[in-house]
Amino acid sequence: MYAIVDIETTGSGLKGNKITEISIFRHNGTTVVDEFTSLVNPQSEIPYYITALTGIDNQMVANAPTFREIAKKVMDMTEGAVFVAHSVNFDYNVIKYELEGLGISFLRKKLCTVRLSRKLFPGHNSYSLGKLCSALQIPLHDRHRARGDAQATVVLFEKLLNKDGAELVFKKFLNARSREATLPPLLPKTVVSELPDEAGIYYFKNANGKIIYVGKAINIKKRVLGHFYDRSDKEVRMCREIANIDFELSGSELLALLMESAAIKHYFPLYNEGQKRPTKKYGLFSYEDRKGILHLAFNNLKNIPNPLITFFSLRECRSFMQELCADFQLCPKYCHLQENVSSCSHYSIKRCKGVCREEESPEEYNARVLTAISNINKGHDNYLIREDGRTPDEDAVVLIKEGVYAGYGFVDKSIAINSLNDLEAYIQPQKDNPDIQRILRSYTSKSHNHKRVFYKEIYVPS
Repeated sequence: MYAIVDIETTGSGLKGNKITEISIFRHNGTTVVDEFTSLVNPQSEIPYYITALTGIDNQMVANAPTFREIAKKVMDMTEGAVFVAHSVNFDYNVIKYELEGLGISFLRKKLCTVRLSRKLFPGHNSYSLGKLCSALQIPLHDRHRARGDAQATVVLFEKLLNKDGAELVFKKFLNARSREATLPPLLPKTVVSELPDEAGIYYFKNANGKIIYVGKAINIKKRVLGHFYDRSDKEVRMCREIANIDFELSGSELLALLMESAAIKHYFPLYNEGQKRPTKKYGLFSYEDRKGILHLAFNNLKNIPNPLITFFSLRECRSFMQELCADFQLCPKYCHLQENVSSCSHYSIKRCKGVCREEESPEEYNARVLTAISNINKGHDNYLIREDGRTPDEDAVVLIKEGVYAGYGFVDKSIAINSLNDLEAYIQPQKDNPDIQRILRSYTSKSHNHKRVFYKEIYVPS
């Protein structure tokens, strides 16, 4: 027995998404034996764009039964039956959430007519209900209304039942150990089966080939499958759009993190929430005024040709300057932490020796400024981080050049590298940013990784 279902709702996610109309056709494998269709009062506002799509508005459902009032009928209509729907996970999980909210557990076997159609009717450009019905000459009346869509799904389901080879396909899809029902409806199973159990990044693409999500993993296949089992609103919406998956191996978690960050900033995928904001940079610089006093100042990086050091936030920049003042007994006025004052009176830095009050000579003060600048420059070393490569025959290398992240690359262990210039030929240039700095700080803070950081200008092959 099968229960062929379609619902209309107040939105596209799961949590907080309420049913506004439901239609269930009970089918014995040959013909329809029972039907239940009803508008449902969601007890919440129906968004305008949903009304535009379905035609169902607040007034239409005002006197309709609530889901609580029809819950028993839904349970009875689906009892002992396989739950069938077009993109089954959406309809099934919304109903499951509604029932769980009433304290009723809901567990049914599932079949997805999108996935069945991809298997038994291959080669179509689109497997949306409307496009598939048009291609297979299935009448579709009252599109985006529960009964109209459910009726069309019944006809489609009967065509699938009668297709050559259907018995074996249905048996496989209903196998309790089969992952078919959990996969996104537009995604071929072969794509998932070909994913590696290795570290790297993966790209979710929609039917148009556009990248909608980038992720990283130590085990790509395991992480990807984790998305399909996640029932959060965002994951459900995303999974309904996934039509293909690409991947790149990284060899290690560190490289996967760096590659993921670069890909997110390049593609700006729809479903990636973090690491997408453009970053405003600030720089520290020095100059000498008419009195011969050296100033340390900071400004937007685009206004500084040769910064002493770069920061990714004004707060970070000021904090660094305050530490510099305290460590080298510099004047907050001449470090531009205080503006338009005759002499400094900083609330937390009180070690100025009086250059701002002519109690110290410019020469004595400048000597400490130069010492501070020298200390800043010490952090501008060239070094690299070496990690495992994608194969046993290569190394993965992360290059830090003059204190700034320069990029990453993969080097065959048999190649002789004698200088930094030789190494740079294998590096994919990348931009430094706060997210990269966070990743590298986290990596180098782990004591067991310190042995992988080489502060040398010569690359030493392993």
